[in-house]
Amino acid sequence: MKITLFGYGITTKAIATKFKNCKIFDDKIEKSYKKGGNSFYPSSSFNPKKSKIEIPSPGIPPSHPLIKRAKNLISEYDFFYKNSPFSIWITGTNGKTTTTSMLHHLLKERGAVSGGNIGTPLANLNKKAPIWILETSSFTLHYTKRAKPNIYIILPIKEDHISWHKSFKAYEEAKLKPLSLMSEGDIAILPKKYKKIKSSAFKIYYKNSKDLANYFEIDKKRITFKEPFLLDSLLALAVTKILFDEVDYNLINSFQIGNHKLEEFRDSKNHLWVNDSKATNIDATIEAVKRYKKRKIYLILGGEDKGVDLKPLFKFLKSFDVEIFAIGKNSKKIVKFSKEIKKRVTNSKTLKRAIKEISKIHNQKSVALLSPACASFDQFNSYKERGDKFKELVKKF
Repeated sequence: MKITLFGYGITTKAIATKFKNCKIFDDKIEKSYKKGGNSFYPSSSFNPKKSKIEIPSPGIPPSHPLIKRAKNLISEYDFFYKNSPFSIWITGTNGKTTTTSMLHHLLKERGAVSGGNIGTPLANLNKKAPIWILETSSFTLHYTKRAKPNIYIILPIKEDHISWHKSFKAYEEAKLKPLSLMSEGDIAILPKKYKKIKSSAFKIYYKNSKDLANYFEIDKKRITFKEPFLLDSLLALAVTKILFDEVDYNLINSFQIGNHKLEEFRDSKNHLWVNDSKATNIDATIEAVKRYKKRKIYLILGGEDKGVDLKPLFKFLKSFDVEIFAIGKNSKKIVKFSKEIKKRVTNSKTLKRAIKEISKIHNQKSVALLSPACASFDQFNSYKERGDKFKELVKKF
């Protein structure tokens, strides 16, 4: 059976490479051609009557003409569900990547592999591995109709990707959707606010790190991570406690937090700079600011806000000693909101200019924090490129 793929991103490329004989429809294709055993077509030429199964690149929104015309749409997760091993899915708004990476760190000696939104598509994962640990995005979940996890970890859900889902309710519903598909014997760990959500899975609720530590009898004083990473580490340890009745403090403490997430470094004058480029929503930025509440904060904000209301962030910032440097597509909006809470603000427009301006006033007692609360796609290819550029530019001033 020929597989129809929408878009030619990481997910669909992996499927096309593995199975061949796929029909790929993409907006960037102007004329039909064949390559590597697959056929490529302009999006406009898709005929739903000639397709029996369609798998979209997760980033393609429901409003796209291809999605609207599709009759047999399933997700990557659905496609591989029957042949996948024991699976642990991790979702939420912030901390998905860290929690997934921590859990893989704890379970890799037992043969577990990780993938999904974290980088490795399901087509490239080892089907013989005993455990799949999958960072799971709301985009993928929106298109998932039958696949389910054996263990489902839900981190707190905050406003994000509103422009894609069109509302916070729809975004939240996508994250919670697998609960309705889970069976007796499956386990879900989720925030207490979702206590009324129906599911056949065994549910474990938490409000904060203290709740998790108490329920699983984990001594959080023996964990070296501070919030927000403490919550991530407790969720990872909760899974090993469930599966193997094991809590390895030394192993979790040996985990190294990845780049671009509250990554501290110092310039030639020994001034503290923090690369938190992965903070692409307001909740992540709020957690970053909390960490440095005892310092004067020079905060770089801005980019593509994905349709999210930024006002709650500025309401939060009102009580902190913070000076704001606005960059990116929504810099004027950030300037406006900053003035409304009577905070000093500079419309830097670019990251380079913001760093240059901060360098003139930064000292030993302050912290320069790149925690944009926005996506990077208006000026950069990714949050990683933005974070790398930030570190590169700081070294020049």
